[in-house]
Amino acid sequence: MELIKSLIRKNFQSFVFFYAHLRYRAFAIIAVSIFVGLLDGFGLSMFLPLLQITDKETEFNEEQMGSMSFLIDGFESLGIPLTTYSALIIILVFFSLKGIFKYLAGYLRAVYQQYFVRKLRVDNADALANFSYYSFVSADSGRIQNTFTGEVERVNGAFRAYFMAIQSAVLVAVYISMAFFVNARFALLISVGGALSNVLFKGLYRATKRASRAYTTEAHGFQGLLLQNVSNFKYLKATSLIFPYVIKLKKRIREIEQLQRRMGILKALMQALREPITMVIVVSVIIIQMEVFGEKIGAIVLSLLLFYRAMTFLLAAQNEWNSFLGSEGSLQNMKEFAKELKAGRDQYGDVPFEGFKSKIEVDNLSFNYGDTPIVKGVSFDIKRNETVAFIGESGSGKTTLINLLAGLIKPRDGRILFDGVASDTLDARTLQSRIGYITQEPVIFSDTVFNNVTFWQEKTEENLKRFHNALKKAAIDSFVDDLSDKEETLLGQNGINLSGGQKQRLSIARELYKDVDFLMMDEATSALDSETEKAIQQNIDDLRGKYTILIIAHRLSTIRNVDRIVLLKNGEVERAGSFEELMAQSEDFKKMVTLQEFT
Repeated sequence: MELIKSLIRKNFQSFVFFYAHLRYRAFAIIAVSIFVGLLDGFGLSMFLPLLQITDKETEFNEEQMGSMSFLIDGFESLGIPLTTYSALIIILVFFSLKGIFKYLAGYLRAVYQQYFVRKLRVDNADALANFSYYSFVSADSGRIQNTFTGEVERVNGAFRAYFMAIQSAVLVAVYISMAFFVNARFALLISVGGALSNVLFKGLYRATKRASRAYTTEAHGFQGLLLQNVSNFKYLKATSLIFPYVIKLKKRIREIEQLQRRMGILKALMQALREPITMVIVVSVIIIQMEVFGEKIGAIVLSLLLFYRAMTFLLAAQNEWNSFLGSEGSLQNMKEFAKELKAGRDQYGDVPFEGFKSKIEVDNLSFNYGDTPIVKGVSFDIKRNETVAFIGESGSGKTTLINLLAGLIKPRDGRILFDGVASDTLDARTLQSRIGYITQEPVIFSDTVFNNVTFWQEKTEENLKRFHNALKKAAIDSFVDDLSDKEETLLGQNGINLSGGQKQRLSIARELYKDVDFLMMDEATSALDSETEKAIQQNIDDLRGKYTILIIAHRLSTIRNVDRIVLLKNGEVERAGSFEELMAQSEDFKKMVTLQEFT
């Protein structure tokens, strides 16, 4: 059984991928297609006796139907004699049933295709949500964007083409099998010819596959450039660098266009060649049957009819297969993308975090980025509702330390304990739901003020009260009240119409709206003017004792009133204490304060 599974995975990788999302549904489509082919073949088979019955000069000969004569025998055993009218009714019944099953096949394909796309998007969304931050920072953002948008649509097209090709191939197999029942030699010769014709197309298939994979790579690059164009639009526009940047975009667009054109030309070439080649095969085999084997055309007419049907669907199968290969690069990318998301999945502990009660213990903590040590053997404690600031030169490990405390990255050595429970045993999701995280670059969604702050919660009286309270704490309530649509004002892409300080204060308001234990601020006031910074600082001072507040500070004026300051240098704790204690004990800290003119 394992050998069979291994062979299937090796030779039917695409089917395995689709089956992983569809399960039994993949076989349901194929099963219905078999019924379509059988009913169509049975209906066609009945035309031969019908023609012979209606021709007064020709005696009905069951031998010309080969093994398909069981149909006649079956109806006669049911007491249905073969007459012109009974044959017509039987043909009508077969083709009516074929129509029902053909509709069922199309219905199932449409329903399962949408199910597949939805499941693919949902699975990718879940996988991305569980993708570790450490893996994310080294990932290609353009590839992520392209895979979630354009690539999903191309994989959707690959799904349709793949199962249409399978359906056509199933019908080809059914018709060929029935043709063998009628005239084995004729069927064998046609099959050999069909196989030879398929060899002729292999080179074109390979070229299509190469073009498809190259297209996917170029599309990733284009999406990455486009993302950077949007996120850096203000800078590019202000410096007129947007024009040379657009030249890069245009170059990538032309490369994509050339690949699409190449795939289109290959498809057109195959479509043009298929029918002439098919007719060459059919005509050649008929001549061989008559001239070499001395067989009359009447003896092969039913087999020829079935094979013509088979060749029609062989053309369709080849056409759909080529369409599938045109999107095969996207399918390969989707499989690799899913593997990467799975490989970079966050590891969650089993213990739920049920609220902060006592203290955080940081014990001999170390972390490396690659081979570069960032945090080296750091140890300290943080009590509940204490306000602690981390300061130091750029590269001293401040942000990395906060990321470790937030569970975004895992330590190389040492451990972090929350109320005595090691962080690696905690379910990080439950811990992070209790964290308010405020970054140097404000996070603003393209939506209303209310939805930005409440994160799309229902607009109830209670939530409105919490919303206005959060605005007041973040010192942005007066700004929102002056807006024409107040809390329903749309903020635009990444808050493009807001100043840096306004965006930061809205970002702070969102965290204050939440029910959290920790407030983590990574240079949270660096984008604010002095007046706004003082207002925020006063509000932060008001929050002291209500939350456990961890601050990364560049402006030392913002941490004058914190409970404790941790001075980091080259990834190690050089000194810790209050503002006054560090002023007295640390020359480095005193120099930093002097340089910022806060003595």
